[in-house]
Amino acid sequence: MKIRKELWFGLTFMVLVVVGAIGLLLSVEKITNGHLGLLMLSLVVMAIMLGFPTAFTLMGMGMIFTWLAYDRDTTRTLDLMVQAAFKTMSNDVLIAIPLFVFMGYLVERANLIEKLFKSLHLAMARIPGSLAVATLVTCAIFATATGIVGAVVTLMGLLALPAMLRAGYSVPLAAGAITAGGCLGILIPPSVLLIVYGATAGVSVVQLYAGAFFPGLMLTGLYIGYVILIAKLKPQWAPPLSAADRVVTLPPLTQKLTDSTATHALTSLFSALKGKRNAEVPLGHIVRQLTIVVLPGLLFLLVLLTSYRAVTTVDAEAVYDIQQIGAYSATESSATDTGGLQEPPAEGGLQEPPSSDGVQEPPGTAAAPAAPAPAPAPAAASIAEPPAADQAPAAGASTRDAPTWWWVTFAILGALVTLFYLFLSFARLEIFKMLLSSFFPLMILIIAVLGSIVMGLATPTEAAAMGALGGFVLAAAYRRLTLSVVKESVFLTAKTSAMVCWLFVGSAIFSAAFALLGGQELVETWVLGMNLSKTQFLVMSQVIIFILGWPLEWTEIIVIFMPIFIPLLDNFGVDPLFFGLLVALNLQTAFLSPPVAMAAFYLKGVAPKHVTLNQIFSGMIPFMGIQILAIVLLYQFPQIGLWLPQLLYK
Repeated sequence: MKIRKELWFGLTFMVLVVVGAIGLLLSVEKITNGHLGLLMLSLVVMAIMLGFPTAFTLMGMGMIFTWLAYDRDTTRTLDLMVQAAFKTMSNDVLIAIPLFVFMGYLVERANLIEKLFKSLHLAMARIPGSLAVATLVTCAIFATATGIVGAVVTLMGLLALPAMLRAGYSVPLAAGAITAGGCLGILIPPSVLLIVYGATAGVSVVQLYAGAFFPGLMLTGLYIGYVILIAKLKPQWAPPLSAADRVVTLPPLTQKLTDSTATHALTSLFSALKGKRNAEVPLGHIVRQLTIVVLPGLLFLLVLLTSYRAVTTVDAEAVYDIQQIGAYSATESSATDTGGLQEPPAEGGLQEPPSSDGVQEPPGTAAAPAAPAPAPAPAAASIAEPPAADQAPAAGASTRDAPTWWWVTFAILGALVTLFYLFLSFARLEIFKMLLSSFFPLMILIIAVLGSIVMGLATPTEAAAMGALGGFVLAAAYRRLTLSVVKESVFLTAKTSAMVCWLFVGSAIFSAAFALLGGQELVETWVLGMNLSKTQFLVMSQVIIFILGWPLEWTEIIVIFMPIFIPLLDNFGVDPLFFGLLVALNLQTAFLSPPVAMAAFYLKGVAPKHVTLNQIFSGMIPFMGIQILAIVLLYQFPQIGLWLPQLLYK
């Protein structure tokens, strides 16, 4: 029987793992518990590659080696297992996983992706490689709304792959665009990977979401740039859309306003509103079209004014003259020259008044006493005056200049809005209306969920619950909310959530056993003994994760190997948030790395029969190179990922 190349690769990798573990044990003079921990790690990797369930493999190996570490004490072993499982179950962050997954499956079944892809590829018809670009943008938006890699790749394989093949696209380019775009859900929030990493590494999921936003946009932009470049250099790989594919049909009432879809919409609608032509068109139709036309401009002005006020207003802080008990202000020259209620003299306590009658002469006369008497309190005697104006709570607020990033952002947005109105034909107006019914509902849901998390208005769990409700509303609005849809979504959510949560339980038991055996200490001693610099450590760790992405999935890498890497970060001065962003970029290779590329198998399952697995793999390799470039850019310019968290939370 002929063995496939993938099986040869897997068997070779397992042999290398086993040989390496045996060689390590034979090379040491005395086998310690730390070496047993490394042996446990090797056996876990081999068992997972043989097809054993990851979660139960971790639990089983962890219990066996914990039992050995405790000198075959079953009671202590079971106690450790229960404590590790309870610690995982009490983690509130994990509640967000089933809610986000449920939102994703509901949005998937609302059938928004078909309308979204059609409107986007019509809107981008003039861009080279427009179908592939529209595929990547659709994948990015849909991945943001769902975060489910398999669902996005499968749906786009059914929708975009036949369209690209009919248009004459190269099979590898079409397959690479779909698989790479579908994997963006691993990085772009609301990513389940970021939740799992945050819970494993003890990093704020909110800050991870904020940090992953711009790297996700950067990676999407690099993908789109590559597709446009290939379409320019190799036009036969990505032919432009034919005129028939770019036809936009106007509604019957709009056809009475114009004879051509290229007519400028804004001027024609104003002319029709004034009654200069086509008076038979109902006024309500013209008003509705004009409302849609002016909507982008009104929205731009609203965001411009509100954001300008937000970034230029500095709230004044109330300043009070509050002193510590027993302290004196700098303006006080003595304890007796201020009015108000005062303490009695330090010596003598309460004394009788002077024996002489009447009021004494003021000091400075000839009959002045030997020692000057304390000056009497002012006439305003008993109660102190209120604080001066400069000590009162400050009222109002001051202003400051708008930051540079604000001017740049709104200059770009203003240019886009201006171009929108300059080239707004009736055909583009219909495309814009298609986007309103497909793109903007998703964007509102995404902004509501992610915006509430990033701005601190809600925790990830609360925002996930709001997103699940939004998924219900979208499915109902598009008349897709049936009992079967809800049942399928609940079943798939339970299946995915159970997998992730059991992985966490298995990871907790495995990590406890690994630490108990001293494996972590042995690894740390070995790494520190290499005298690596920060850059060398990051390169080594990312190369290891990249290689592990071939035989293992991202869930296994996060729960098994992140607890080994995280304790080493402090020794090299690496921010766990920054390291998590690098890992998230790198772990997309778990879905794009042959021969165990899950995205390729998702696409192969729905692709036409003539599309081979090797063609899909060859199309994925350039996008893997782009991922490596993105990792290098993020390392060279860490503010790509750290600027937004630092702006919002520090």
